[in-house]
Amino acid sequence: MHRRQLLSGALAAPFLRAAGQRRLNVVFFLTDDHGFWASSPYGCTDLHTPNLQRLADGGVRFTRAFSCTPVCSPSRMTYMTGLIPSQHGVQDWLLPEDSYGSGSHRFLDGHITYSEILASHGYTLGMAGKWHMGLDDQAQAGFSWWATVPGGGGTYRDPEFVKNGRKIRYRGYKTDAIGDYAIEFLNLYHDRPFWLQVPFYAPHTPYTYQPETYRQWYDQSQFSCFPNEPMNPWQEASDAVHHGKREPKHAYSALITGMDYNLGRIVRRLEELGVRDNTLIIFTADQGWNAGHHGVWGKGNGTIPLNMYEESLHVPLIWNLPGRIRAGQTLTPMVSNYDFFPTILDYLGVPVPKSAVRRPGRSYAAFLRGESPAWRNRLYFEYEYVRGIRTENLKYIERTRKWPSELFDLEADPGERRNVIDDPRHRKELSALRRDMHDFFHQHGAPALEDWRSTTTQHIPIYKRYSDGAQSP
Repeated sequence: MHRRQLLSGALAAPFLRAAGQRRLNVVFFLTDDHGFWASSPYGCTDLHTPNLQRLADGGVRFTRAFSCTPVCSPSRMTYMTGLIPSQHGVQDWLLPEDSYGSGSHRFLDGHITYSEILASHGYTLGMAGKWHMGLDDQAQAGFSWWATVPGGGGTYRDPEFVKNGRKIRYRGYKTDAIGDYAIEFLNLYHDRPFWLQVPFYAPHTPYTYQPETYRQWYDQSQFSCFPNEPMNPWQEASDAVHHGKREPKHAYSALITGMDYNLGRIVRRLEELGVRDNTLIIFTADQGWNAGHHGVWGKGNGTIPLNMYEESLHVPLIWNLPGRIRAGQTLTPMVSNYDFFPTILDYLGVPVPKSAVRRPGRSYAAFLRGESPAWRNRLYFEYEYVRGIRTENLKYIERTRKWPSELFDLEADPGERRNVIDDPRHRKELSALRRDMHDFFHQHGAPALEDWRSTTTQHIPIYKRYSDGAQSP
């Protein structure tokens, strides 16, 4: 069945809500390279994030939320579609030629997105921030209001945005610009059901500029949340320059505080416009980040071979809706970003369309409603030539033939320091995990791991250092 037929059939159903109840608005915040550990709600009191703290105190804080892939573009595609990378076809971050310009295309085309579904249900959708899913300068996937810096990155000082088709040189700080554009959207469309997507670039590199108003909080900081471990022998060369130095820690912290300040501005504007009590706020990240953890500076591509350390995958996740999500909760089910697609539609009362592609995700909306559903804590991951499975206490990482695979006992070794894949005490568990993981990817249409390249048409980044004799990604 054609994608358009799938959408039209599914979206013919009326929007489900109680009689007389206004449709919920949503603001969805997404940060970039933001480790689970890197904010005050998750224990790093050195970091100045008062607005995130208020969101967490007034809502639900998930403690075991993960991305299914430890890099940005495929993770964003998974949020949008509910599909894993081998299904949606983006296996790594998109290079400039795939992100913007004549050689780019919309990598979401051909897939059903939650944004198109919501637009078909009468939502007005705005996006202010990082897209990085192809043809970045063009509004797409149901969004009608658009402000972004094409290409997925670039400078924080005086960036050039494309706002609704027009290039604008913003004089100032990129994160402040995102706050300005998000508020502009709210000023225009707060009187109708809206979805506002705010994907910040922060705290992604470059670390060359942060305004003093955000840096000042860390002038005397000891940066106690940043481990000082010997450099990992797998450390990828380009990020090795940051290892153990004070300035990258200062910059990363200031980037997070600038994001937090602009998040607070947007929430205050919702209050001033009188729509805060009817606006669901969700905060999360595209993937995690190591800032000295495991002796690494970076995410999944912070090492060669690519890694799936906990800090690369573990993300913050906060839901806040006054009066309807009970304040001060901490929830512990293991959830993935491939669960976001069914969850957000379930929570908003929108039917999930049938698809010819089997989605792996489950809705965790019942937890948000105060229920205690049966829930199996088992997650799956993939990134180029690496796949993984995580249970409550074990993580198995499988790589293609020329790279080492790993098994970590997370109960005995939460820091993932000892690869016990050859330990005979774990032989039966390893066999079961390997079989489960292979079955999962086969059931969801993925090829054998050695054939991972067959799932994508993108230009694959070539990393700067490889182990002797190992294949390049």
